[in-house]
Amino acid sequence: MLRRREPIPFAFLAEADRFRSNVAPPPRERASLGQMAGRWLFGLTVVAGLVGSLVLGMPALSTPSSTPTQQSQASHGN
Repeated sequence: MLRRREPIPFAFLAEADRFRSNVAPPPRERASLGQMAGRWLFGLTVVAGLVGSLVLGMPALSTPSSTPTQQSQASHGN
């Protein structure tokens, strides 16, 4: 790659990908028992809501296959 002789604005950004730090980030703090239980409860609530909406919505989406349609006498008019 060719090096440019004139200074490039924000040249430090181009060199930032080569920089490696020798400082390790602090270890992540473990979640408490209450936080873990809350996450599980939230996940189960979301899954139960999806399953419930599917169970309640399936009858509305299904078409009656063997039931004949009956028309009322009022719809024929006199």
